Amino acid sequence: MGTLVLFLLAFTWDLALGEPPAVVHPVVWFGKMAGFLDSRYERRSPVIDFTAGLITALTVIFLAFLLSILPFYTHFPLNYLLAVYLLKSSFAIRSLHEHVSRTVTNDLEEKRRAVSMIVSRDTKILDEAHLNSAAIESLAENLNDSVIAPLFYFLLFGLPPGAVVYRAVNTLDAMLGYRNERYEFFGKFSARLDDVLNFIPARLTVLLYLPLGRKKVLEYYKLARFKINSDKPIAVMSAVLRVWLEKPGVYSFPGGEPKNEDIKQALKVYWTVVAEWTLIITILLGGLGGCVHA
Repeated sequence: MGTLVLFLLAFTWDLALGEPPAVVHPVVWFGKMAGFLDSRYERRSPVIDFTAGLITALTVIFLAFLLSILPFYTHFPLNYLLAVYLLKSSFAIRSLHEHVSRTVTNDLEEKRRAVSMIVSRDTKILDEAHLNSAAIESLAENLNDSVIAPLFYFLLFGLPPGAVVYRAVNTLDAMLGYRNERYEFFGKFSARLDDVLNFIPARLTVLLYLPLGRKKVLEYYKLARFKINSDKPIAVMSAVLRVWLEKPGVYSFPGGEPKNEDIKQALKVYWTVVAEWTLIITILLGGLGGCVHA
């Protein structure tokens, strides 16, 4: 199947139907396998824990690679359906919008519940402004992780080992890549591999914000020195919205206090960047004349 047709079908699926059911969602499978292997391993020493984490990550990545090459070993029309399904499963445009839009409420407890669905921090201790900040931060970071990056690797490598393998690595980082006693060594390989794979996409995401305010975007990008990648998309979202976004003890970007209206504005910025990226992908794939096959 031509890559442009594959992308347009997957993109249409996402906007029209959203995510596949969890029981048949590859990203859910990756998470369950990582969780299973994690729960069965008892921590021992830094070297052994790192090795066990490495084996866990490689196992999940290998599963992702096997899934990604299934279309090559099936016949028409199943190969077409599998390719579209796997590509669509690697990115999440509509569902990210839906999750963040639920945080736009004046009911503080409902806002806490909605924000807790998209961030790992304890929302019970956050005030309204920090809940709004957390929602916008999640939207900005996941715009990179769930939209820009997987499609970037699809552009480079197609399905194997592109978008699907990237999402496996990103899922591993989300589950194991914590700096705490349990995951400091077990999750280190997953976290560092995710850092490597996101280095270019995070900065590409910044470039996509430039039409929305070049001077301010570049100014805030220079302030993003807290983390290797994840603070970059957050910084430029803060720049465009002109609101402060912060995760206490991790990063902070200046601006006005974020409110519900700022979450709504962030969603408009989100769709603008998605539209830019979609247009770029379509032009690039169209320029190839559909000659590259997934």
